[in-house]
Amino acid sequence: TTDTLTVDGVSYTFPIGDKTTVFVGDNMDGSTLYSTACVYGGPTNTLDDCGNAFSALAAAKGTAFGASYDLGNGFTAAFGYEGDGSTTNGLLTLEGADAYGGQLTYTADSYGASVTYASIEVPSAGAADTIYWGLNGYWTPAETGSMPSISVGYEMGNPETGDDTTHYFVGLQWDEIGPGTFGTALGTTGHTTDAVDETLMYEAFYSYPINDGMTITPVVYLKEQAGTDQTGVMVKTSFSF
Repeated sequence: TTDTLTVDGVSYTFPIGDKTTVFVGDNMDGSTLYSTACVYGGPTNTLDDCGNAFSALAAAKGTAFGASYDLGNGFTAAFGYEGDGSTTNGLLTLEGADAYGGQLTYTADSYGASVTYASIEVPSAGAADTIYWGLNGYWTPAETGSMPSISVGYEMGNPETGDDTTHYFVGLQWDEIGPGTFGTALGTTGHTTDAVDETLMYEAFYSYPINDGMTITPVVYLKEQAGTDQTGVMVKTSFSF
């Protein structure tokens, strides 16, 4: 049949001293070691990036490497790189589709903030290289259950040609509702310009443990589209051993 078993990605992460961590991999996100300031745990692909659609280097183009460094006093810094790794274009060349970026994060007891930068090259004809900036923050209550944590994200795209774009996200999460966690979020489905009407996605999930090794997460969502809006229900089951 056409069904095949494939390896989604391979990476190796290792420490260098007490404060530096490095990774190398194939078909991995360049942001593997980023610490984006977000505590929302929804499972959908559209909203699980907390608004970092492109600045998080989540294209998984091929060869990837990066590092993170603990600056102390709650600050961490990280950088990442992705390259298409093809034999014809190579890495870090004008012909290759390279992407690189960095992030600075501050984490306190009940809140955090991060700034993320990315430069994404698109060498194909008719496409423009783009600089992205992502801003994220979160706040968590002193007591879980009664008040939700709040996570927000905003991303700006500045292409070499064409109009600037924006993308945003807001998520609320209650960590102790019954035996599990309840969350709800909304955000744009992708980057849009001022001249184009934005489309939104709304979702709600409830994640609860069945036993020590299994967690069930049902999700309901509404995704606006240019034609008919899409409404869906899905269930994610996670196993740990």
